[in-house]
Amino acid sequence: MKKLTLAVVLGLAMAGACAKDWTTIRFGVDASYAPFESKQADGSLIGFDIDLGKAVCEKLKAKCVFIENDFDGMIPGLQARKFDGILSSMSVTEKRQQVIAFSDKLFNAPVRMVAKKGSTLQPKPEALAGKRIGVEQATTAETYAKAYWEPKGVTVVPYQNQELVLADLVAGRLDATLQDAVQADVGFLKTPRGAGFAFAGPNLEDPKTIGNGTAIGLRKEDTDLREQINKALGEIHKDGTYKRLAAKYFSFDIYN
Repeated sequence: MKKLTLAVVLGLAMAGACAKDWTTIRFGVDASYAPFESKQADGSLIGFDIDLGKAVCEKLKAKCVFIENDFDGMIPGLQARKFDGILSSMSVTEKRQQVIAFSDKLFNAPVRMVAKKGSTLQPKPEALAGKRIGVEQATTAETYAKAYWEPKGVTVVPYQNQELVLADLVAGRLDATLQDAVQADVGFLKTPRGAGFAFAGPNLEDPKTIGNGTAIGLRKEDTDLREQINKALGEIHKDGTYKRLAAKYFSFDIYN
């Protein structure tokens, strides 16, 4: 039998030290983003992301723990090991892929502008010059607006969470908001608070800033967790769990 070299021994030791038993998975969530994640009066969390996380954990026979965090602190929180994954409608972009890894796709996340009903505003810089547009910090909506609108004289106003954006829109302190189209539709426009507002213009598309769909954000070194989550996602698609959960929140195909 050949002797193991020192390098092999060290490698095996390091692999053993890095391996983790994922019996508990902690997901960072921004609870201001209905219908994906929000908080009920009793403090419990609900939403499509929450249901997906529970389904993944069930497949992996792991305990799910949801840790609330503002969206702009999600990636720093993940890197600081405050939680193990970001489950908060995070779009996959090239910039984010430079610092974290992602699971397989969860669902699509188009971005769209919202303004008062009857408004003539359109999501074009020439139409928005001098206007105040609210966005949630660290979102693809903020990245898009600051890249293409702000240099053309549009005032882009970042907020710590989506609830603050919507509160200022309703109060008249903003001319419009730019946000996830599904969240805007289901979590705002179809509620009593959003009755006086409507979409202004079509979905915006820009792979560079908006990305292509959402996924669970993970640390690059946690390749074993990524593999396990992807396996679980495949199973919940195959057995119909994904469609059943999606039907609770959406009357359309949110995946394709």
